[in-house]
Amino acid sequence: MPGPLINKQTKGFLSIIFVMMIWGSSFTVTKLVVTELPPHIFAGIRNLIGCAALLPFYIARRRKVKDRLPYGKLTLMGLAGTTLYYFVFNTGMKYVSASTGALIEGLAPVAIAIPAAIILKEHLKKRAIAGIVLSVSGVILVGFVGNAQRSENALLGSFLIVGAVLLWTAYTLLSRSLKETDTVLVTTVSTFIGTALSLPLPAYEIITGGMPAISWKVWAGMIYLGVFASAVAYSLYNRALESLPAAQVGNFLNLNPVIGALIAFLFLKDRLTGLQMAGGVLVLAGIWLSSRRAGASVPAASNSKIEK
Repeated sequence: MPGPLINKQTKGFLSIIFVMMIWGSSFTVTKLVVTELPPHIFAGIRNLIGCAALLPFYIARRRKVKDRLPYGKLTLMGLAGTTLYYFVFNTGMKYVSASTGALIEGLAPVAIAIPAAIILKEHLKKRAIAGIVLSVSGVILVGFVGNAQRSENALLGSFLIVGAVLLWTAYTLLSRSLKETDTVLVTTVSTFIGTALSLPLPAYEIITGGMPAISWKVWAGMIYLGVFASAVAYSLYNRALESLPAAQVGNFLNLNPVIGALIAFLFLKDRLTGLQMAGGVLVLAGIWLSSRRAGASVPAASNSKIEK
């Protein structure tokens, strides 16, 4: 019988590119929301919306896949990628511009590649290392040169975004270590657990201070982030990690500062300089270099779960 028109690795590449388009827009949307809504309440509502979007997929999948799940690792994933990540990220975005947040998040590939090589024993070829160096150089050029937009707590905000990068690294490595577990269940269960752990703080704030007024624009932003940036993007991200090395997936995160800066420029009027545009070119060149002829360096992953 003829093989599939698109192999698993190509699906992984298409998934991660689509995810980057969604996450690149999330910096601008998040910045708009945190100007009206406290970060903790924002995180709680967004996470609940994400869970509601994921619930039908979980129910349908659980009927087919009866395997016992690694709840210990899923709890750590939920804590790192949902509970703490959105608490830290939303608070940081309150103090920095959308473009600055996107730039700092561009450091994620290095944060992922190094522990992936050490902990997951993923071999980094010279081409991949060169691509990472090139793209991260672009991130530095895009994000830290000519960054004239600062607030009183800009330094605190920058540190918080760096903390969010480290939390995302932990989430990525945990997800990659569970590549033999059903992707839908990994995404949904870890999100459910992370959301449950994230609710006490916003619940306390609402009980003590009351529910703040929420405009329709903020609701639209939270629905977009909850459904697309959380439910859809997390599923596709974990799917990509099934067939691509964590370091390679991490390097695609370099698209975030480019897309994030462009969207911030279009909608928030954040300034884009010639140096930032040149940095964007370096980012894309680094991704191309690290991904070129990737099929020769990515071993075929054994997969005992049902194909999705």
